[in-house]
Order: sequence, then C-alpha cells, then structure tokens
Amino acid sequence: MVKAEFVHHVGVNYLFAPWISWLLLLQSAPFVAPKSISYLVLWWVFVLPVLLLDVKIYGQWFTKGKRFLTAVANPTSHMSVIGNLVGSRAAAEMGWQEISVCLFSLGIIHYLVLFVTLYQRLSGSDRLPVMLRPVFFLFFAAPSMASLAWDSISGTFDIASKMLFFLSLFLFTSLVCRPTLFKKSMKRYNVAWWAYSFPMTILALASAEYAQEVKGEIAHALKLILSVLSVLVILGLFLFTALNTKSFLPDHDPILLSLPHHSPRTA
Repeated sequence: MVKAEFVHHVGVNYLFAPWISWLLLLQSAPFVAPKSISYLVLWWVFVLPVLLLDVKIYGQWFTKGKRFLTAVANPTSHMSVIGNLVGSRAAAEMGWQEISVCLFSLGIIHYLVLFVTLYQRLSGSDRLPVMLRPVFFLFFAAPSMASLAWDSISGTFDIASKMLFFLSLFLFTSLVCRPTLFKKSMKRYNVAWWAYSFPMTILALASAEYAQEVKGEIAHALKLILSVLSVLVILGLFLFTALNTKSFLPDHDPILLSLPHHSPRTA
C-alpha cells in the first residue's frame, strides 16, 4: 500500500500531509516555546521528510520521462508546496530568517510553476478522480499559507502578504461560484471531503491577520464570515465522518486499485 501511494501521481502528495499537520501543531502548541531545544529538534524531525519528498517530487518534474509536471500535475500537487511554506513559517518563529526564506522561495517558485501548469489545463494533466474533486480547494490554500509565512518572515502583513491573500480570496470565490464542479463528489461521503477543512481554516487565519493590519469594517466582516464558515465546515465534517466511519478506507480507493493483484472486497 505504501509503495502504491509513493508511485501514484496523486497519492505521493498525501505523504506530505502528516508532516504538515505536525508542523502546524508544533507552531500552535502552548507548552513548546519557539526558541526552545525541543522546538528546534521537532522542527528538524518534521522538516527533513518534507525536504526528502521535495527532492523526489520536484526532481522528477524535470528529470524523469513520464513524470514531467505537465503529465502528473493535479490539485493535490499543492501539498508539496504547502509543506515548504509551513516549514518556513515555523522557522521564522525561531528567528531562522535564512532557512525560512530558503523554504519560502522553494515553495513559492514551485507554486508559480504549478499554478501556471494547472491553469493552462494541458492535455494529459487532468487525471484526478471525481471523488477527489474537493482537493480543488488546495488552489487557494497555498497562497493563503504563503501570506502567513511571509507575514512571519517580514514581521508584518505587508504588500506581498496582502497580494497573496487577495489571490487566495479570488480563487476561493471562483470555486464557490461553481458548485456543479463538486456535485458528483458530494453524492456519497468520502474521506476526501476533509480537503475542505484545511484551506478554509488557513484562509480564515490569513483574513484575521489582514483585518488586524488594515483595521477596517470590511476587513473585520470578512474575517468574521470566513471564520464562521471555517468552523461550520469542520463541525459538519466531524458529523458526517462520525456517521460514516466505515468509509475511511473504501474498497474503491483508486490508489489501492492501482495495485497489480488488488480487487475490491465483497460484503
């Protein structure tokens, strides 16, 4: 199963998810100070796998035959970018400016290339199963995370952070105005629905930083709307997940079906 995930053009991007989650937990943990030894050690433990996966993912994009970006690009590829941006923000909190800028530049440059590739919809790049369409929300998760990362690097929500936030807000609006895109994937509960939660939360956090910087009524109203929407989405996902616990590892998982001798179980 791990091997199938590693060689799958969609599944390999999910290998970033645990490290992203742990880096976010590290930044939010109230009992671990950013400049403490434990924070430093945990940061390295969580970032090194991200860097190794970067070498695997980014390296194959421009060196390996059938693994060119135009052939394997899909919305889940944004997770490779987000991993670098989360690590960059955590490094900035420790005061490691050079490492933070290094990770930020690595993430943002590849995001620009990925964004343009997905925007053009080149032939052969649209290989995402219908059940995974909720991951389209990752389109605005990456610039939202980038705005927060640059905010930590520069020490203020400056013009660059605002530009990234406005881009994420535009992409979010573009997606919610096209509900038919997610119609088929929403007919039956799938664990892929959780792809809605992280982007919404990061966008809400970015809006909070923006409202704190601008201090205007519209900015605060936007922060309130996105924060409430984020909470409602997470509560709804908890409810649907509790009612569908048997759907965590479905037999029709497209990644498992790529195994040579795998066949769905029958009830």
